[in-house]
Amino acid sequence: MKKELKTSFEAGSFENFLYKFWLDERYFTPEINSKKKSFSIVIPPPNVTGKLHMGHALVNTLQDIIIRYKRMKGFNVLWLPGTDHAGIATQMVVERELKKEGKTKYDLGRENFLKIMGDWKEKYKDNIKNQLQMLGCSCDWTRERFTLDEGLSYAVRYAFVKLYKENLIYQDFYIVNWCPRCRTALSDLEVVHKEVKGKLYHILYPFKEREGGLVVATTRPETMLGDSAVAVNPKDERYKNFIGEKVILPLLKKEIPIIADENVDLEFGTGALKVTPAHDPVDFIIGKKHNLPYYLIFDEKGVINKEGGPYEGFDRFEGRRKVLEDLKKEGLLIKIEDHLHKVGHCQRCETMIEPYFSKQWFLKMEDMAKEAIKVVKSGEIKLIPSFWEKTYLEWLENIHDWCISRQLWWGHRIPAFYCTCGNIIVEMEDPKICPKCGSENLKQDEDVLDTWFSSALWPFSTMGWPEETEDLKVFFPTSLLITGFDILFFWVARMVMMSLKFTGKVPFYEVYLNGLVRDAEGEKMSKTRGNVIEPEEVCKLYGPDAVRFTLSALTSYGRDIPLSHERMEGYRNFMNKLWNASRFVLSNIEEPLPLQVDKEIPHQYILSKLQKTIKNVEDGFSLYRFDILTNEIYHFVWNEFCDWYIEISKYYLKKEKTESVKSILFFILKNILKLLHPIIPFITEEIWQKMEISKSITIEDYPEFDENLLNEGAEKVFEKFKVLISKIRAYRKSLNLGKNVRLNLFIKGERVEELKNLIEFMENVEVEVTEKEKIIEGIKDKYEDWEWLLKVQKDFLSENFLNTIKKEIEKLLCEKERIEKRLKDENFIKKAKNEVISIQKERLKEVEEKIAFFNENLKVYGE
Repeated sequence: MKKELKTSFEAGSFENFLYKFWLDERYFTPEINSKKKSFSIVIPPPNVTGKLHMGHALVNTLQDIIIRYKRMKGFNVLWLPGTDHAGIATQMVVERELKKEGKTKYDLGRENFLKIMGDWKEKYKDNIKNQLQMLGCSCDWTRERFTLDEGLSYAVRYAFVKLYKENLIYQDFYIVNWCPRCRTALSDLEVVHKEVKGKLYHILYPFKEREGGLVVATTRPETMLGDSAVAVNPKDERYKNFIGEKVILPLLKKEIPIIADENVDLEFGTGALKVTPAHDPVDFIIGKKHNLPYYLIFDEKGVINKEGGPYEGFDRFEGRRKVLEDLKKEGLLIKIEDHLHKVGHCQRCETMIEPYFSKQWFLKMEDMAKEAIKVVKSGEIKLIPSFWEKTYLEWLENIHDWCISRQLWWGHRIPAFYCTCGNIIVEMEDPKICPKCGSENLKQDEDVLDTWFSSALWPFSTMGWPEETEDLKVFFPTSLLITGFDILFFWVARMVMMSLKFTGKVPFYEVYLNGLVRDAEGEKMSKTRGNVIEPEEVCKLYGPDAVRFTLSALTSYGRDIPLSHERMEGYRNFMNKLWNASRFVLSNIEEPLPLQVDKEIPHQYILSKLQKTIKNVEDGFSLYRFDILTNEIYHFVWNEFCDWYIEISKYYLKKEKTESVKSILFFILKNILKLLHPIIPFITEEIWQKMEISKSITIEDYPEFDENLLNEGAEKVFEKFKVLISKIRAYRKSLNLGKNVRLNLFIKGERVEELKNLIEFMENVEVEVTEKEKIIEGIKDKYEDWEWLLKVQKDFLSENFLNTIKKEIEKLLCEKERIEKRLKDENFIKKAKNEVISIQKERLKEVEEKIAFFNENLKVYGE
């Protein structure tokens, strides 16, 4: 070939150049008017909070593998990229940076704060784009979107207005999950429930008109400051006579009623429940049913307000300490028990959640959920692995209305305007005057929409909806979604509901839910543990191809990915192997060659194995079994092509007529590169361009299975050949015989004559193919119908050789005696674990076999 590969593979030396080349050639931008069948994916938009983590590297590698594969299979492919504003997460990160300067968002004001957020977004959006390109992601960057860009903001407003006018969006007071750190409401999905070692406090509520009182048990004694009643179950015989009476709320000395309600759990605590309607979901329901007053005792930061009387100004946990202290003084704290229970925490900042009575915006979900259930049950949307269907359906069948408002500044501001006359205006354009009273004194809602509201529109809003665009016509519904299983409800289910609602179509036909990336021991990666692996760092260390190959090889149905530096280093060695094999092929070929099929067994074998590899890889792609398809190619390249065929080809390249073997080497390498390109795009492109076949492998056709090249007979014979060669090498190693020591091989079996010269070339043996054994004694072996006898030629025998055998036998006899003694020791047998005993027995068997082997050799070669 005219162009040559560098002597050694150097990751990082060509990737940037090749990615720019792909962009310049517009290989990642599909044609709107193409006659090809469309295939599309929208990227799960990374948050603009900073840099990508290994979870992003995994999900985007898997997407790119499918995208490149489909492009090579002849589809008109769109992979639409973009980023998410990630309201809570991004605002939290920026506020943390401001705190380092001693500032808060309130010091800056909303307008200035949003300017800083915009600057942050620009910086990290570009950073994320660079990292995706470093990884080789073949996105169509001409269609890049951001959830707060003009087009998507219009789509979000359109969706809100339409849902509001259909009475699906409403505003109401309700108990929500409140994060005092982020100072916003959270949906149920944004709350992580952690098991906490807490306390159960038993508190006496004295009767108003009789001696004694009711004892209630609570995990949050500070909330008693907001109690409206004490509730008992009407079936509870212990408390039947007290229903309708009143107790005195401790500390605040208020009269509150004793009421009956079926929601009270007879088994929990004392069976008497303190009812705090503004601070507990169950209490809220009881309060509504019994028309109880709602006392909100905390402000948005979790600090006790004036409703808490003398405890005003205390943080909720400090307030708890003070309340308990005063209860103890008054003799009303009866007892304290240890109590293990699950407590909600903010998914973003891990602050303990406070159930909080608040006026919020909600979206009715029941009808939309029913439609989303139908499309999965009918198979219109397929979840992979399929066991996620049960989880998906269970959640949708028990869905609650979605709290869509967030008390943040960063995000899509709710397009609701309030007039002093009480009128609420929700339209596509900001109103100038109130249509009800004509007032110009209008104020927009301060809240923003939950980030997941805009994300739920992502598959179609990114393509220009609500306009009827060409992109929507050609690429929507999308073909596939690849994302982590942890956002099945946050995102996947919500996209299904919103897409069906607004477009009447499913957003995608298949959803592949990948596992999470963990460390080698299966532990979650965290900075605290010090086990975090950064994509940028490992791409620089091992090259993006090795990182991608590792992630693909480890990705299996329903399993997390145990990632380690050792695995990536191992797959970098695979890149070296591929590079060196390619150098060998290119150094022996002057120009591209058409395939010339040769009848000799090794050539028939490698061509047949290639076809089986192509078929197995195709099967892997059809099932999204990334591990199977990746390891299938790995095995063929390393074990079949490099370890066997390349070595064998050296024999054929020394012959006079070498065109057929050169054409086969070229054909195999060409197909290997095509098979590997979706997984490792950079190295395959670099090698491809040196082969001078076409301008880029990116737009080449993927290999097709060719049944005509299958040859089971050649495969069967060659497998025997491989066993024979391995046995000869093992024989040399056992006797410490160098390659220079010539052996005699007497062999018989089907078609062995065809491989006689090749065996001699590869193993420095003198081969005699015979139907009868020429000598009586020797080291005999067999595999299937091949039988052979090996013997060191007399010219290479020496006293030293025989002494080596004798010393080996002596050493092994000593070890045999030691193991037997140990296995007869009753103390050892009694104390040792079963697996330790099994290992010793296995070793004894191995030692006895070696002794027999060396004795046989001594018998053959000794006097």
